[in-house]
Amino acid sequence: MTLAVEHGTFGYRRAAPVLRDISFAVDAGRLLAVLGPNGVGKTTLLRTTLGLQPWSRGRTLLDGADIMTMPSHERWRRFAFVPQARNAASLSLTGLDMVTIGRAAHIGTFGQPGRADRRIARETMAEVGIEHLAETPCGQLSGGQFQMVLIARALAGGPEVLVLDEPETGLDFRNQLIVLDLLDDLVHRRGLTVVMNTHYPTHALRVADEVLLLRRDGAPLHGPTAEVLTKESLGEAFGVLLEVLEAEIDGTLHRSVLPLSAIERPGVA
Repeated sequence: MTLAVEHGTFGYRRAAPVLRDISFAVDAGRLLAVLGPNGVGKTTLLRTTLGLQPWSRGRTLLDGADIMTMPSHERWRRFAFVPQARNAASLSLTGLDMVTIGRAAHIGTFGQPGRADRRIARETMAEVGIEHLAETPCGQLSGGQFQMVLIARALAGGPEVLVLDEPETGLDFRNQLIVLDLLDDLVHRRGLTVVMNTHYPTHALRVADEVLLLRRDGAPLHGPTAEVLTKESLGEAFGVLLEVLEAEIDGTLHRSVLPLSAIERPGVA
């Protein structure tokens, strides 16, 4: 299974394109991280890749087929999207109710989830380690717990491609690692294709097989993570002086980005 974008361009009417001539391909069992400074179109890229917003030019392909030619129910059986987690304080749905919503593409427009759907939802919650939240109202969940519920909701539909918009943003240090380790497991144990936006280059260095680095000026950079996320490319893209550090711990090579200072630019980017 291969997900590809060919010459994707997107812009709002009477405005310069937000995204211009984007092309990439990612295979099953691979994680692609999308990075770039604020305002370069990272979330827009996810939405256009999924067909939630149509490309102005270009197309998204799944195994060579244009996804916009697929029936909607087929597309959403094969894709799942985890948006940025919002405040869940007003949600009265339980964790199980929320995860069961992920079965919608298998139920039909006017159908109701059945016993099998709720069983799959419970099994999915157990798989990601949150079965104890099944009867808890989402409004009572912490940010990290709610993020895991949203990921479980996406997985309950049995997708081939999982797309996430900043899944670790707003979480504490421990919960960020839990989410990243779960994504790594989904890719390398279950063989899912995962595409995620992130603000954290170090997180991409931890879990991504490849990176798409969007830049304000110049074409995006796409390739293996360690080759794309260099001191030079990150410094130029983000306007930051930095070092990329390496340390071998227990036989595993770890890479981390150490920001030193912002390069002088007018205003906040």
